[in-house]
Amino acid sequence: MNFFNIQNAYNMKIVRGWDTIFWAIDFHSTICEGKYESKQVFEFYPFAKEVLQFLSIQEDTCLILYTCSHPIEIYRMQQFLKQNNILFKYVNCNPEVPNTALGNYKDKFYFNILLEDKSGFESSDWIEIKKILKRIYEVKI
Repeated sequence: MNFFNIQNAYNMKIVRGWDTIFWAIDFHSTICEGKYESKQVFEFYPFAKEVLQFLSIQEDTCLILYTCSHPIEIYRMQQFLKQNNILFKYVNCNPEVPNTALGNYKDKFYFNILLEDKSGFESSDWIEIKKILKRIYEVKI
């Protein structure tokens, strides 16, 4: 994963005066191991839970669940995340960012940061994200 993108998004937030950083995060093979089974028992990858709990309570962060799962599985994921104090505000959409003269977000929603195994994210990346967030927020996670 290119960790520069996370730092860059937060730098741009300051430069452009944005209120929110939007994280689009896949579930299978990103947050938890992707076994692709019905009724899968979910287990967090190391450091994923802590990072997502931290992001969930940041006022300048919006978490968006980015998944192709069926509605019943999305519901199960949301329940699992909620039980672990992880709050995703949206699923596969971002109604907070409307279309502009330069961007049409009807078919591809807006996000600043994407965590997705198919775009190069590896389960071991969570520890590096934790380190980056500690620097950005200057806190212990």
